[in-house]
Amino acid sequence: MNDEINRLTEQIIGAAIEVHKDLGPGLLESAYQKALAYEFRLRGLAFEEQKFCAVRYKDLLIEDAYRLDFLVGQSVAVELKAIDALLDVHDAQVLTYLRFSSCRIGLLFNFRTTPLTKHGLRRLAL
Repeated sequence: MNDEINRLTEQIIGAAIEVHKDLGPGLLESAYQKALAYEFRLRGLAFEEQKFCAVRYKDLLIEDAYRLDFLVGQSVAVELKAIDALLDVHDAQVLTYLRFSSCRIGLLFNFRTTPLTKHGLRRLAL
């Protein structure tokens, strides 16, 4: 299972690097999202885009409590940003997504940074 998750995260990161290499750091998040979805399709990755997820609070089910930018392979949560710098709150956001989902791995990308792999990528796990 870990090898499978590692291969999947490598494919996701490779797709993000390809998008960033081609488009550069100056666009809106929505442009990167569309390009990344296209790249996922080219690579044959199974994914859901803008997936609403539920949270249970006591007896209350909040069906649209949060929305993942991507759920890839039913196991990796992917969050995209196009901001000046990633902050601790962005890590907390992804960790919260992991806590309330079936995912144990989250990838956080900030497409406004250069290079993407040094300053714009975080892999988070529960």
